Amino acid sequence: MKPLVLVTGATGFTGGHLAHELNKQGYQVRALVRDFSRAKDLEAAGIQLIKGDLRDKASLQAALEGVHTVYHIAALFRPENVTEQDMWDANAHGVRNMFEAAVETNVQRFVHCSTIGVHGEVKNPPGDEDTPYGPGDYYQESKTDGERIAIEYMESGKLDVVIFRPGGIYGPGDDRFLKLFKTIKKKRFIMFGSGKVLYQLVYIEDLVRGIILCGTKDEAVGNIYILTGKRYITLNEMVATIAEAVGERPRRLKLPVMPLYWAGYACELICKPFGISPPIYRRRVDFFRKDRAFKIDKAQRELGFDPIVKERDGIQQTAEWYKQMGLL
Repeated sequence: MKPLVLVTGATGFTGGHLAHELNKQGYQVRALVRDFSRAKDLEAAGIQLIKGDLRDKASLQAALEGVHTVYHIAALFRPENVTEQDMWDANAHGVRNMFEAAVETNVQRFVHCSTIGVHGEVKNPPGDEDTPYGPGDYYQESKTDGERIAIEYMESGKLDVVIFRPGGIYGPGDDRFLKLFKTIKKKRFIMFGSGKVLYQLVYIEDLVRGIILCGTKDEAVGNIYILTGKRYITLNEMVATIAEAVGERPRRLKLPVMPLYWAGYACELICKPFGISPPIYRRRVDFFRKDRAFKIDKAQRELGFDPIVKERDGIQQTAEWYKQMGLL
């Protein structure tokens, strides 16, 4: 019988796909959940639910009893109307709580989900695992602090640690790219800047395969891996591919990006003191400004990581799912 594993963030997109795939592969899967009402599909699949919160170490110790491998996917992902403290509580302090509880309950392996965002903008693309940190917003800074904690435990030798940094995750079930698909479908998308910045997507099924390799390959222990697609493309290419998938032609209109950036800054100054999510903010504008392109040679060589879904196929499948769900 395969060992018991714990997945955090299992009610989210990546964690949910991972939990279901591990379950299909015969692992005993336990999901750390704050709200059971969001986990009905997990329960229906026979995945064990246990209530817990990253801020409550006692709940984590109970969740980790008997667990062999932790897949720590949970994170607070960039909502603009939360405080900095909320972000650090989840993405850094919560990581330390998880590691402390894992050591105390004799967990064997800990797979930590970071992000390519810890690198910020890649100045000389493509980057790799050794590209310096350069976080550009609170989310990326909190995730960088969380990764540093994971490295601290990796170097301590108290348990086997693997860290992975995913690229732009997409696929059926994702809603983060939905707004982009919608604006292109409705012919409202405007390209700010040249559109020549580089972007790198990873299809959810490819990513999940890579995550499981991190949790099962002996060679993975003590290493950091970038897990993303084989190819990086320009923003112009990505928009054109989405337009084709939704049956539209991309607009040719392009506007300067910096006025939008400073408008985002002004909106943040005005909205954040009142707890209001800004209609425009700088992090979103960085989508048009910053190169995010990486090599995956290390994961290919050491893990056998082999992303097989091409952007055109993955984007088409994602668009079809949006249509089926009445979202597009």
